[in-house]
Amino acid sequence: MKKLPQIKHIVCVASGKGGVGKSTTAVNLAVALRQLGCTVGLLDADIYGPSVPLMMGIAPGTRPEVREQRLLVPIEAHGVECMSIGVLVDAKAAMVWRAPMVISAFNQILTDTAWSELDFLIVDMPPGTGDIQLSLAQSVEVTGAVIVTTPQDVALADARKGIEMFQKVGVPILGIVENMAMHVCSQCGHSEAIFGSEGGSRLAAEYGGEVIGRLPLDIRIREKTDGGDPMVASTTDSAVARAYAELAENVGSAAAHVDALRAEAPKISISDD
Repeated sequence: MKKLPQIKHIVCVASGKGGVGKSTTAVNLAVALRQLGCTVGLLDADIYGPSVPLMMGIAPGTRPEVREQRLLVPIEAHGVECMSIGVLVDAKAAMVWRAPMVISAFNQILTDTAWSELDFLIVDMPPGTGDIQLSLAQSVEVTGAVIVTTPQDVALADARKGIEMFQKVGVPILGIVENMAMHVCSQCGHSEAIFGSEGGSRLAAEYGGEVIGRLPLDIRIREKTDGGDPMVASTTDSAVARAYAELAENVGSAAAHVDALRAEAPKISISDD
């Protein structure tokens, strides 16, 4: 297992299925951690459908500098170091690759990127429980995974598979993020749980975990990320931004807890004596 000694914590943001707001959560989490004073990197692990360049406002056609003929210098956006297959190929290019090529590309952008000394590397995982997830767990020591789901049963069913997968490869679950938990009408102020309620809490209880974030369904989140300006980057005093800030604080606490548990784990040595 390779080491990335300059990175203190590697945190996966994952989901069992697409469409639950995983990438939006990863992007805003990265920026929120930066606002807390952490040094942060953001790795887009979705080779087939990279979205970090658009969401972070990286101009089309921007390419990373290459150092020492192999190291990719990450592109900084909103104070976060970013790397994605989306800045290495044409934006319209379809990655019609089989699994070995996908894994090779992912490992290259993970280990051949010249990351700075980082407190956190946030990895925006592709949906599902496939090759990238397994490759990451086998390649580097991952601090833990954040599982993003909506409260509805169909999303929860797939989120369970994500949790089970990370448990099988020995990656701790830092917590559950219940996205699109509540919608507040911008006209009348009425609150409605469009996708159901307390689904994240039931999932967390089932696995002995915690809900470390509840994020609203808000049109501004979509508008901001589509415009390359994550919600927390420009609306720091809003309720939505505060929800992301709370998530970032909880991720930091959960990562520190994992560090403490690993430090306390007994060291077993075997000798011929």
